[in-house]
Amino acid sequence: MSKKLLMGNEAIALGAIRAGVNVVTGYPGTPSTEVLETVARNNPGDIYVEWSVNEKSAMEVAAGAAYSGARTMVTMKQVGLNVASDPLMTLAYIGVKGGMVVLVADDPGPFSSQTEQDTRHFARYSNLPVLDPSSPEEAYEMIQYAFELSEMVELPVFLRPTTRICHSCATIDVDEKRLDHKIEGFVKDSRWVIFPSLAYKKHIHIEKLQHKLSDIFSGIRFNKVEGKDGKLGVVASGAAYSYVVEALEKLNTNNVKIFKVGTPYPFPKEMASGFLDGLEEVLVFEELDPVVEEEIAMLCASKQQNIRILGKKTGHLPFAGEYTFELVYEALAKYLKMEKENIEKTVSPELPVRQPVLCAGCPHRASFYAVKMAMKGQKAVFTGDIGCYTLGNAKPLDMVDTCLCMGAGVTVAQGIKRAQPDTKHIAFIGDSTFFHTGMPGIVNAVYNNTDITVVLLDNSTTAMTGHQPHPGTGKTMMNSISEKIDIFGVVKACGVGHIEKGNPLDFSNAVEVIKKAVEYKGPSVVIFEAPCIALFKPTVEYSIKANCKDCKKCITEIGCPAISVIEGKVRIEPSLCYGCGLCTNVCPFDAIGGEENE
Repeated sequence: MSKKLLMGNEAIALGAIRAGVNVVTGYPGTPSTEVLETVARNNPGDIYVEWSVNEKSAMEVAAGAAYSGARTMVTMKQVGLNVASDPLMTLAYIGVKGGMVVLVADDPGPFSSQTEQDTRHFARYSNLPVLDPSSPEEAYEMIQYAFELSEMVELPVFLRPTTRICHSCATIDVDEKRLDHKIEGFVKDSRWVIFPSLAYKKHIHIEKLQHKLSDIFSGIRFNKVEGKDGKLGVVASGAAYSYVVEALEKLNTNNVKIFKVGTPYPFPKEMASGFLDGLEEVLVFEELDPVVEEEIAMLCASKQQNIRILGKKTGHLPFAGEYTFELVYEALAKYLKMEKENIEKTVSPELPVRQPVLCAGCPHRASFYAVKMAMKGQKAVFTGDIGCYTLGNAKPLDMVDTCLCMGAGVTVAQGIKRAQPDTKHIAFIGDSTFFHTGMPGIVNAVYNNTDITVVLLDNSTTAMTGHQPHPGTGKTMMNSISEKIDIFGVVKACGVGHIEKGNPLDFSNAVEVIKKAVEYKGPSVVIFEAPCIALFKPTVEYSIKANCKDCKKCITEIGCPAISVIEGKVRIEPSLCYGCGLCTNVCPFDAIGGEENE
């Protein structure tokens, strides 16, 4: 054993390694990304790790390995589970042989997601067990138990850490001794082929299994009843439990009965029944939806217990957003009628608001501005996608009119085109997103001959989630070099009639490339190639010359964070400038110059 200060995601990864995981797959997405990266960084040499092209592929690769008896883990964020849901739902019927953990990180807030969806619903929907850690320490233990549980019931098991668990740190006792999990190999059996008749039998089986799991969960260490018997009870699941414990300490009271829920589904009914005995009121703390609250209410109804269940549905706690200590503290104080004693309200200083913005020197800014200039005076709709380039919606660029989900920019443009044929439609998509779910949309446009232009922003990385490799980079998480997938070649193979490459920082040429593509009748694709600024060091340093008229067009046109007004004068901050030179194309007075760095 050794003590290590670990982030929650690192703890989960080391726990999986300790459990003898053989195969780890996933797609990057905050707040889950560091789990797979930590496994790769600490790989003892016999774990296969890959960033898959999307979550569906990751789920299926992990499933195949689990069919063969390997212990597997697949990682993603909550919206990624939508992409992987097709194989997941059938896996619940087919089952697995080796332990398979589906790690889905939820994002209450949300901090970096399109939605606040709650993975515990997916667990209930698919009839798969879900574990909900309350701390990084517990996440380290839970991931190991998840493999054991998966092999016992021969089903995938969810581990559902939230942002606060994923990204907070704790000192954890790490067992360096790794379990040596032997892979039996794939054994041919009709169980691996899903047919309607098999699905019917399996559905009956997994429904019966839920009762067995509920009984098992009533006796495991991740669920527990603590505190003093009385008339008031508190139920807490996941990260909310840690806040509850801390709040009760600050309120200086233990005169309340607590039920800690680490397995929201199947719900540990036997333990919950014991907890409810003698109570008159129960307050339920959980992020995000009232999953546990509903289970408690249904249990009371089935037992005809007249207990008042308080929580989200009664307005005592909010449905949306991440819980905080302050929120839980105030709710508990009010519930326990302790507002006037033992309460020390702390007022945090109000932090300045920083709007999300494209980095200084980001080539996407140049791409957006080139399209904006090319389409000036024309009626156009600009559909966006998920990635750094979503930030193109901010002023002064104002170049993203829609953003739905990964890959949808290309297909949403087609739908708007059918409803509004007299308008030009330009869809923006990144290189990693192109490989994720962008290709089918381009095929759809070619097949249906839809007159749209796709602007593919190739910055040679998956930038928004931390610069992970993808099929177009030629690098893998196993530190091997593979053949780069040529985006131009793939687009050409899809049957697109007009394809052209360009460098968005070659501004005048970039504008002409866009004009030609938009004039083409039918699907057209422009591939703008320029690396993310995190991949290189600036070679040119720009500054404002003496002939500057302070018209501020360089600020109001492109919104580069490196350019600002200081004491009434326009200035370029050298530490932020990456030497892209876009501002020189905007200035009407040629008042911005650049010098080569030594």
